Amino acid sequence: MSVRPAVAGDADFLWRILLEAYDWNGEQRFTAQQLAAEPQAARYLVGWPRRDDFGVIAETDTGEPIGAAWARQLPESEPGYGYVAPDIPELTLGVLPEHRGRGHGRALLEALIQVAAEGPTPVARLSLSVEDGNPAVHLYTAFGFTRVGRSGNSDTMVLDVQTCPTPLNGR
Repeated sequence: MSVRPAVAGDADFLWRILLEAYDWNGEQRFTAQQLAAEPQAARYLVGWPRRDDFGVIAETDTGEPIGAAWARQLPESEPGYGYVAPDIPELTLGVLPEHRGRGHGRALLEALIQVAAEGPTPVARLSLSVEDGNPAVHLYTAFGFTRVGRSGNSDTMVLDVQTCPTPLNGR
């Protein structure tokens, strides 16, 4: 497996991963069409990539995409589920079900944090929303994300990118 930067041509795959992130528990709670029609979900990808967007794609050795992580700054007037402030990008992460449990999510998160810290426009913090019961919360807390709020059945978490060591090997 390798990780590369996400580009405009990855938009369709990112929509697929957004659906996986929403349907993280294996139940089909949403369809791609429902997500695209839901403004709070669609704002994570409509117009990908915008100037401040950044992301990474995990691929097999044959170049098949298997997962992605990306971050986007959203305005206060159009917040996402993990919104904290307009200068804190919200991240989305997902891995195709048949490739989960092999460390790909960890590799994607590590790569995205590194881009956040060292990219063309470094960011100080990243945020996310994670539903109760989602095992990804263990990954996020292992990387140093802390709970800063709660909405419905989800926690909003934030990572101080500058205090998170990159690369994050051995964490």
